[in-house]
Amino acid sequence: MRTTLNLPDSLVLQAKQRALLEGSTLTDLLVQGLKARLEHRQPDCKLPISTRHDGLLEGVTWEGLKAAGADAENYR
Repeated sequence: MRTTLNLPDSLVLQAKQRALLEGSTLTDLLVQGLKARLEHRQPDCKLPISTRHDGLLEGVTWEGLKAAGADAENYR
C-alpha cells in the first residue's frame, strides 16, 4: 500500500543513511520498525480508580490528577 507521511527531514535522512549502511531500503527499515513497535505489548496498567477512597486508589487525589494536567499520561 502506498501512503504519505509527514516526517521530520532529519529523521528521514538518518533513516535513509541507516538503510544504506545495512544494504536495505527506507521502506524495509520503516516496515521493520513498525512491526517491532506493533509486536511490543504495552504492559497492563492499573487505573487510579477504586470502589473505595472516593473512587480513587489510595494515595491518589483529585487534586493530584488535576495538577498533573498535560502530564496525566503518568496515570495510564
